[in-house]
Amino acid sequence: MTRNALVTGASRSIGRAIAVRLAADGVGLLGIHYGSNRAAAEETARLVESAGARAVLIEADLGKDGAQAAADVAAAWAGAALAEEDGFDILVNNAGINGNQELHELDPDTARRVLEVNLIAPMFLTQALAPRLREGGRVVNVSTGYTRVAAPTHLTYAASKAGINNLTRSLAAPLAARGVTVNAVLPGVIETDINADWINLPGPRAQAEALSVFGRIGTAEDVADAVGFLASPRARWVTGETLDVTGGSAL
Repeated sequence: MTRNALVTGASRSIGRAIAVRLAADGVGLLGIHYGSNRAAAEETARLVESAGARAVLIEADLGKDGAQAAADVAAAWAGAALAEEDGFDILVNNAGINGNQELHELDPDTARRVLEVNLIAPMFLTQALAPRLREGGRVVNVSTGYTRVAAPTHLTYAASKAGINNLTRSLAAPLAARGVTVNAVLPGVIETDINADWINLPGPRAQAEALSVFGRIGTAEDVADAVGFLASPRARWVTGETLDVTGGSAL
């Protein structure tokens, strides 16, 4: 039986690296969710197919109404993958947006969109698809290292991801009866196009590198490899955990 997986926010950066990692690990069918950049999603699909898997593109804006968008993604995935299988194996809730705002900068529209994408959509997507996960299935959520420190410049982002951490712990026991595990990874500063506007400035880059005991900024592949482990059969005895992938920045 070939494993299959759905990865949200898979058109670029961490999501793309996760999709490619899973394909390289033998997952046969990848659902590539994206928000609006179809060209980027098609490039992810090309890389996935080069790694030996099939790819299905699923478009949905998770920020308008996370619950409805999650239902749309679940329906599209069911039509594309579950129609030919009796279930699926891996759900990676990766899609996320930042919305850097301090307390005095908060506005309802930005805060609401961050919460819809980062917390509401993953919650309802998991609700919709958990019954279709096969025995030994995997749910992996992408959180952030900001949940382990005070984050006054990223209030809504950190709060939304703290919710993901608790969701991860809260779902682990209910889904364990079928051998399904639920875990999260907590990336630190990662070399992505989203961070490109500041991460290549000499001062900020040096500060970011100094956060890790390894003296460098993380890569999308660093995160993807951690997700790959949690999504694999080797992680069968790990559930309800939040795995620090910050390069030791909390040490």
